[in-house]
Amino acid sequence: MNTLTAIWPSTLREINDLPESQKLGIYRTLVPEWVFVRFGVDRQTLTVDGKPAVEVRCPPGSRAMELTVKHRYDAQDPLLYLHLADSLTNQLLVLLLVVNNPDAPRFNVDVDEQGRPTHLGTTSRNIPEEIRAMEYGLAPGQVRPGMRVFRSGVPVFEAFVRNMGHALFFIEPLAYHNAISFERYGFAYTTGRKAMEEIHAGFQPGGPLHARLDGSTPFRPPAAWKSIRGRSWAIHDGILGKPFTGFQMYKRIGHHAGVNTFPDAVW
Repeated sequence: MNTLTAIWPSTLREINDLPESQKLGIYRTLVPEWVFVRFGVDRQTLTVDGKPAVEVRCPPGSRAMELTVKHRYDAQDPLLYLHLADSLTNQLLVLLLVVNNPDAPRFNVDVDEQGRPTHLGTTSRNIPEEIRAMEYGLAPGQVRPGMRVFRSGVPVFEAFVRNMGHALFFIEPLAYHNAISFERYGFAYTTGRKAMEEIHAGFQPGGPLHARLDGSTPFRPPAAWKSIRGRSWAIHDGILGKPFTGFQMYKRIGHHAGVNTFPDAVW
């Protein structure tokens, strides 16, 4: 239920049905300040060197939108990718958020050794690239390091949600480290909090997950239980015995939920 006064339509479907200039004017508010300052994207034309840097996919009739921002027109990876959708109850749902540092090394964890997409490791894996990425300090699913901009981006997104008249929005963490990060930024769980608490308990010495950190693969070193990234790689490696799925979180505008399922965690 919408509880705030909307200045825009309250659903993506309604925004997408607006005239092109109007809906693009709304969606361009999602482009964060660091894109313009650090990478020289033109504020008026949304171009770099005269070529498009920002793409918005928002066809009329659709209940979703995709925002892609690149630092160069021909860049392999986006600086920022955001995929939003209307939920079945017309709330705002973040399906995917990706931030990449284009100046950092790339790790081809998104394709396997035969060049097929791994779909975040759900259909296949590229173990040598995953090991390289892990050793570099990345978490599962990352092809490049991020840019530590999520905290500054939350108020920008909250303003977007508020302008649609919503008091909260939802997000689906695709990995354990995502869920812990979202907790730190004030999110709570719609579904999955009990499972997260069970995972934390299982990684404690004497727990079943701790016992499986036996060094049998590079992703299961005995000390992995001590860190967010270590746990996430072990979970990505199948230590739960099932995929990390079924989690949904929400953020109330201007409110920090105070949820912490991994006390005193280090990255």
